[in-house]
Amino acid sequence: MDDSSVEPFDELLVFVDGASKGNPGESAAAFVVCDGDGNVLFEMASRIGIATNNEAEYWALLLALDFLRQWKVKRLSVFSDSELLVRQLQGTYRVRSPKLSSLHQLAKERIQGFPSFTITHIPREKNQRADSLASEILTSRVRL
Repeated sequence: MDDSSVEPFDELLVFVDGASKGNPGESAAAFVVCDGDGNVLFEMASRIGIATNNEAEYWALLLALDFLRQWKVKRLSVFSDSELLVRQLQGTYRVRSPKLSSLHQLAKERIQGFPSFTITHIPREKNQRADSLASEILTSRVRL
């Protein structure tokens, strides 16, 4: 498919969240993609196996970045209720865990594929849809 005729999005808002039953334990990652006006365009949740909560947060971001690589977007604004994820990607916090270090590196590499990228820490109440998606798939009996 020739995507040269596809109009780029000026801005996409992406809300990411990870969840873990135990730390580490069975985990899930979710993201919600909205247009600049806040209208939901796409949402996804996936089980990711055994991980810590912080690893699940990184996986949520990585899943979103991988998915959005195919979209034409001028500005990607990501929101997370994980202060650790946000501050590590902003360079405020050091990455100490070897597992998180490799996930952090993958995230930094994928972020380079977007012309403009920001990540912002938000309260959990502002991230309810992504939080619900991650929790729902984690507690559902259906295995995909």
